Amino acid sequence: MRRTASPLSLVLLGTGVFLLVLAPLLTWYVSPRAKSNPIDIDTTTVFEGTGSYFDTKDIKTVTDAPLTITRQVRGDVADSLKSGRAVWDVSTSVDHEGTLPAADTTDSLQWTLERWVTDRRTNEPVHCCKEKPVFDGEAYLKFPFDVQERSYRWWDGTLGSTVVVKFDGTKKIQGYEGYLFTGSVPPTRTGTRMVPGRMVGLPERGQVLAEEWYANHGIELVVDKRTGRIVNAAIGPRKTVRAPGSKKDSMVLLDSERMEFTEATQRAQVRQASADSDKLRLVGETLPMGGGAAGLVLAATGLVFVVRGRRSERTAP
Repeated sequence: MRRTASPLSLVLLGTGVFLLVLAPLLTWYVSPRAKSNPIDIDTTTVFEGTGSYFDTKDIKTVTDAPLTITRQVRGDVADSLKSGRAVWDVSTSVDHEGTLPAADTTDSLQWTLERWVTDRRTNEPVHCCKEKPVFDGEAYLKFPFDVQERSYRWWDGTLGSTVVVKFDGTKKIQGYEGYLFTGSVPPTRTGTRMVPGRMVGLPERGQVLAEEWYANHGIELVVDKRTGRIVNAAIGPRKTVRAPGSKKDSMVLLDSERMEFTEATQRAQVRQASADSDKLRLVGETLPMGGGAAGLVLAATGLVFVVRGRRSERTAP
């Protein structure tokens, strides 16, 4: 009699070996490539709050007024494919009730158009593809993948520099838990602008090259741990004008103690972060661990069946 392996044992053994090979492949090859900034992004986030702004029509500062910041991020797919980077165009407008909806940016209190270019895997800034302005830091529209419990350098576009935001525990947004990072910006001179002298306490002078100053009462960012997506953001911008050499603000251009993502924006960010996080967890943890365990069991079972044999054939003498 000659013992031979049954088809079932060979199938079990082959499937087990396949899963054992697939598990580390998913962990070391597929998962790192899945952690990549998208190039076809098209999202809009909205901040709301109350504060003061300078009304250029009535030439006065309006207080306790509703304010809105609308930020739209669109990926330039053609430039991204050409460069191998994530090329995102960012439009940001600051509005009061009279200039909403924010579709017509020419009426906004402030409107900026930026181009943000990053390495798709590390999220680090890359200086190419007509990037404007040249920026630095580790985080801006999002944090790197696999966020750590440490401080990060967050780019503040109004400041034109980075701000250290410190890890401050965890916080739930719409029931979804993320890492909390906080920081602030002390009053800092950011530039100059020509204004009538009377606006800065110098009525005897027609035009004055006044100083622009910026501060941020508080920065609060809640970030998804796995994807680096910001699920909630709150800022407290303050922009003022001072007479040359003065240590006091002469005119308030914009001031709000706190402007925060709207609930609709929070829900959208949480929904996307949760979906992306689940995909990364599936590829990086669930499938490799489950596949590895199943592969080990199947391979061991198949090997036992092969060794023992389940079918016999008569052999010629």
